[in-house]
Amino acid sequence: MAAAAELQGKYQKLAQEYSKLRAQNQVLKKGVVDEQANSASLKEQLKMKDQSLRKLQQEMDSLTFRNQQLAKRVELLQDELALSEARGKKNKKSVESSSQLSQEQKSVFNEDLQKKIEENERLHILFFEADEQHKRLEAELRSRLEVLETDAAQHQAVVDSLTKKYTETIEKLQNDKAKLEIKSQTLEREAKDCRLRTEECQQQLKNLQAALGSRLEESLCIINEKVPFNDTRSTRYNALNVPLHNRRNQLKLRDLAGQAMAFVQELVTALLNFHTYTEQKVQIFPIDSATDIISPLNQKFSQYLHENASYVRPLEEGMLHLFESITEDTVTVLETTVKLKGFSEHLASYLGFLRKILPYQLKSLEEECESSLCTAALRARNMELHRDMKRLTAVFEKLHTYVSLLALPSTRPEGLLRTNYNFVFTNIAASLHGFHDILKDISKHYSQKAALEQEVPTATQKLITTNDCILSSVAALTNGAGKMASFFSNNLDLFTTSLSYGPKGGAEFISPLSAECMLQYKKKAAAYVKSLKKVQQSLEKIAKLEQEKEHWMLEAQLAKIKLEKENQKLKNSLSGHLTETIQERSVLPNIAEQKKETTEKSLREPIKSTSLIGMLTVTTDNEKAPDVESREDLIKTHYMARIAELTSHLQLADSKSVHFHAECRALAKRLSLAEKSKESLTEELKLASQNITRLQDELMTTKRSYEDQLSMMSDHLCSMNETLTKQREEIDTLKMASKGNSKKNKNR
Repeated sequence: MAAAAELQGKYQKLAQEYSKLRAQNQVLKKGVVDEQANSASLKEQLKMKDQSLRKLQQEMDSLTFRNQQLAKRVELLQDELALSEARGKKNKKSVESSSQLSQEQKSVFNEDLQKKIEENERLHILFFEADEQHKRLEAELRSRLEVLETDAAQHQAVVDSLTKKYTETIEKLQNDKAKLEIKSQTLEREAKDCRLRTEECQQQLKNLQAALGSRLEESLCIINEKVPFNDTRSTRYNALNVPLHNRRNQLKLRDLAGQAMAFVQELVTALLNFHTYTEQKVQIFPIDSATDIISPLNQKFSQYLHENASYVRPLEEGMLHLFESITEDTVTVLETTVKLKGFSEHLASYLGFLRKILPYQLKSLEEECESSLCTAALRARNMELHRDMKRLTAVFEKLHTYVSLLALPSTRPEGLLRTNYNFVFTNIAASLHGFHDILKDISKHYSQKAALEQEVPTATQKLITTNDCILSSVAALTNGAGKMASFFSNNLDLFTTSLSYGPKGGAEFISPLSAECMLQYKKKAAAYVKSLKKVQQSLEKIAKLEQEKEHWMLEAQLAKIKLEKENQKLKNSLSGHLTETIQERSVLPNIAEQKKETTEKSLREPIKSTSLIGMLTVTTDNEKAPDVESREDLIKTHYMARIAELTSHLQLADSKSVHFHAECRALAKRLSLAEKSKESLTEELKLASQNITRLQDELMTTKRSYEDQLSMMSDHLCSMNETLTKQREEIDTLKMASKGNSKKNKNR
């Protein structure tokens, strides 16, 4: 499962990276399209500029040709003028006669020359403007070229980074694929092992089922024959049975009761402080009792508030008694929690106290509103507190109602059905949350009221201190109520389930008397189990002592037999001197004689046997066998010891079989869990393989698409570089042509 989770996480990361790369691809596509559009527009502009340059070049060529013609004509005119001057020296008359004609020709020539000069100036101006425009166009194209080169470098860097990233991701995916293949192989091997184990466990389970079926039949026969009465069939009799004792549940309930007692103690302290400081506030505002006489209503209200401890303290005592009644040995249910009735009564007495002081509290607030010191804002806060106090008493009435319902099963079980336990606990939790909300409103409104009372001109330091104390007590009340509400809501299910269980096989406890009888039976059963343990310990001690006694008796018998043997050996040693002299005379006894001697020795000496019966029964010819009675006693003790040993082995075998049965049940459960996990793992493996193939296909497609895009981008960049080189060459040619034209014009 952890490997599948890791695979799924890796696949999610790859999918996220793939989506990011797709987004980057879209951006790059858009950038390439934009650059293509820019390059197309630049090409159009270059074409336009080339056309304009060609027109200007043609104009320049025509102007230069016209200037050359005009220059030749001026030279011809100057030559003609020189000739005419030379002729004038020879013939003054002819000059005078032709002076009029020459002046007219000069005037015509001057006019033509002036026109040519003006046209030449105009052409020079046009040429200068064209040169400036060419320089400006050249600067713009250079800046454009630099921008395009930087963009091309950036695009190339992005393309390089993307190719590097794609190669890294492909290598990573290949490594992950290899790891996954290894994991799949290991999982297949584990699946094979699990199949073998499941087959073995199934065989063991069949054997166990057969054995347990036979034992179940035997036990059912014994129950049908030996058990005369089954009290679990009747709810009235079953209610007297002791339910299964859940020690952990009891400890949990005791812990919860301790927490509830701490919360109740906190609430009791806060309530005492709240009532006490409210009494002080009544005596100092709106009229201070130290300087003036307060109203009879406030006097009575103060007198009742002074008695708050006699109503609030019993709540803590009742909760303490309830906590002490929940111990580890008891069975804590609603039918056995008798002390809950006392707590309910104390809560009822406190509710009566609240009902008694409520009208005085409301009238005191109304009287405070009628005072001349009370402003409109303060009157509004007092009316809000007026409503809050009514709601507070109503919430305590609800709490008392539901707590009294919970106390009914220990006194009158017919007053509250077991099916309504959950409803009562839920309403208690809701009432506690309502109590917390009301206290928050009281804290909010009282803090506003205290702030307004500080602005009253007659406000004293004593009033301010008392208001601060009341606010702190209300804050403590709010905090304690919030803790109690959250505590009850968090443990609502535990209260519902643990406070409503009964004997095994029965629906419920019949009555508190039956619950009390059940607890007595439980104590008797515990005492009986303790006595059985003591009897068992004493029996074990007696068995050990009997075994030691038998051991020492056997030791004494063996010592007695050894003593008799030693005495017999002494007698045989005295009678054996004669046989030894005879044996010394025979030098080389044959094999048959040696065999006879060995058999005689074996007959003379007792044969040692490992068993006690063999030691008692085997004797020699010269020994006297023990009498019949001692032999029977020894045989009896031997067989008794053997029976005890066999019974101990039988008990050990029974315990081992029970342990084996439990292990087989655990193995069967583990087998079912292993099958479920195997199925889930196979499904996850299928999904993982499908995801791997899908991701591989996607990677191949993305790889191909990015390779195509990279090739397209490289081709586009190459074409852009070619166009840029062409543009540079054209610009260089234009520069050279413009420089040549400018030089020619300067020379002219």
